[in-house]
Amino acid sequence: MNKYELTLVVNAKIDEDARAAVVDKVKSYIEKFNGTITNVEECGLKKLAYEIQKMSEAYYYFIQFDADADAPAQLEANVRIMESVLRYLCVRLDVE
Repeated sequence: MNKYELTLVVNAKIDEDARAAVVDKVKSYIEKFNGTITNVEECGLKKLAYEIQKMSEAYYYFIQFDADADAPAQLEANVRIMESVLRYLCVRLDVE
């Protein structure tokens, strides 16, 4: 199992319940692909470096998880089509 971190940039124009539902859905995708969530960090509303879909602010979430090597590709395929997710990035964390 490898350690990964998924960064989500979520639309600021949706309400709090909808944001929580987006994050819960991503967590369920991770668990569906045999991943184990180790940490979820909500950084709150941040100003974007450049506008995305005419928005200058968005909510940032960092989700750390352990999963097999094929899980990030499957996860990205599902996150890619979520309308409320403006950007995402999944990276493998170095283990020293």
